Amino acid sequence: MGEGNMGRVIATGICTIFVLSAFVGCLGNDGDSDGNNSSSTDPLENPIWEVGDWWLYTFVTPEFGEDSARLVVGNNSTEDSAWMLGISSEQEAQRHAVINHNPFLGRMAWENLSVFENGEPQPVFSFPFAVGNTWQFSLWGHSWDAEVTSTNSGFTSVQASSDTGGELIYTFDGYAGFLNVLTWIDSDSVERLRMQLNNYGNEFTGDVFFIRAIDLFDEKYEGFDGEAYDTFFDSGHPSDGDFNFLVWYLDVEIDSGSSQGTLSVKDHSGVTPLARAWGPSSTEKGSLGTIPSNSGEYSVTVTLNGGSSIIHLKMAGGLRTQWIL
Repeated sequence: MGEGNMGRVIATGICTIFVLSAFVGCLGNDGDSDGNNSSSTDPLENPIWEVGDWWLYTFVTPEFGEDSARLVVGNNSTEDSAWMLGISSEQEAQRHAVINHNPFLGRMAWENLSVFENGEPQPVFSFPFAVGNTWQFSLWGHSWDAEVTSTNSGFTSVQASSDTGGELIYTFDGYAGFLNVLTWIDSDSVERLRMQLNNYGNEFTGDVFFIRAIDLFDEKYEGFDGEAYDTFFDSGHPSDGDFNFLVWYLDVEIDSGSSQGTLSVKDHSGVTPLARAWGPSSTEKGSLGTIPSNSGEYSVTVTLNGGSSIIHLKMAGGLRTQWIL
């Protein structure tokens, strides 16, 4: 999750709320095909957004299934020549913090709507679009070769292949000023992300969230009977101070019969902010939550029995930004 997106290493050190009274209004227009979320009159050119522009997407991932939320332009930074893109669902912001599935959250450069990975702008789009144009970018830790395959009635289709065998197929809606659809298929032919535009508009009113995050822990426990012990360290952000909280993700499958499993996460003061116990045939897929950030070492204790039982725990430190539009 770069500087605002994939690199996940640039963050504000406090929970910030921006009140933008100048943009208070109704939720926006109906976002039908007669609308236009770009001040550019050419659908093949680089769109120019405004604070409050929004796009309602359905997101589909293996971890969380299907959900819908609005991506919203929360801020326009003239200092960085970039927009800050947040999301209307705080839960979706937490999901991105720990799973890192949506590269279009956080900072996006004015030029080419480039997302950021490891602090560097990555041109997922390359304007102006023209059939046959090719370019390269990095995303999700992979290098991609992209090509425009068609342009028709304001829609531009792009296909990209990665150095590891993945495939990225997406269509840009020049009148909506953003993606119409995107599908990411990894090298194992697993569909990691699908985004589908349902509606769009401007003058969004309400809360918009973004969580800048740093991965702290990711371990899958499986194939043993007994107890496992691990540790991870919460040292806050290297330049922006303490995290606001830690975001956790759990994926659990316990065998039938007499199988069972337990999990506990304890901070250095002896407090156990996260504890779980599961009986035979239990499942807990895509669970998500937050615990307090208490700088120092955390211990993780897992018990399992049942040869194919699985407990998968991810943990990320989060810095929360909120805009009120």
